[in-house]
Amino acid sequence: MTGQSAFATALLDPARPTPEGLQNPFGGAVGKRFDVYRNNVAVSLTAALETGFPTVCKLVGDDFFKALAGVYLRANPPSDPRLALYGTTFPGFLARFEPARPYGYLPDVARLDLGLRQSYHAADAAPFDTTGLDPAAVLLLKPRLAPATLILSSHHPVFAIWRFNHEAGAPKPDPAPQDVLIARKGYDPAPHLLPPGGLVLARALKGRLTLAEAMTRTLAAHPTADIAALVTLLFTSGALTNDA
Repeated sequence: MTGQSAFATALLDPARPTPEGLQNPFGGAVGKRFDVYRNNVAVSLTAALETGFPTVCKLVGDDFFKALAGVYLRANPPSDPRLALYGTTFPGFLARFEPARPYGYLPDVARLDLGLRQSYHAADAAPFDTTGLDPAAVLLLKPRLAPATLILSSHHPVFAIWRFNHEAGAPKPDPAPQDVLIARKGYDPAPHLLPPGGLVLARALKGRLTLAEAMTRTLAAHPTADIAALVTLLFTSGALTNDA
């Protein structure tokens, strides 16, 4: 192991000894200084995870979250200096983390938290513009999902879980699969429950099909879909762009 690798490994693992060759400004041992630095790094990474996954943190409680964050950060050191982007592999980690196994919805809730953060940092795009067009002309446009728009399909009621933990008075989640649209209108992304057929329609909007063709594909897969409500959601949430 190189000196750099040994330093990085020791920095994230309190069981490791201070790397050889480190000295304080006076040429003495750096044991206590290194311990303080190591603790500060762990605290900073844990705080980044708490900020990035607020719903997961609320669901499991502070103590449990800090414990699982400690396991995660030692196995998954940052690969990017921007702490705001830390934790992209956290949902997958939760799926494999044995103490979290009884809570099968946690990985998808983490994906929703992560999706909101990724949407916030995504590139800007001009909103879908239908100014001056009649309905027939709008149907011939070929919209696509904006860079800040993400789709999450889950076997769990992830939108209801998110809403129950963030909105006062929200109803308790019923155990049912849910599809979620994450869209950013302006600066702040928001999750939206996708009704039946919404997943098909959203996935069809890649800039190759006209809106009419995407609607036809959706109704072929879901004949009872409320296509007007679905299109209205996509238009009003800021999910679409007609940028090339």
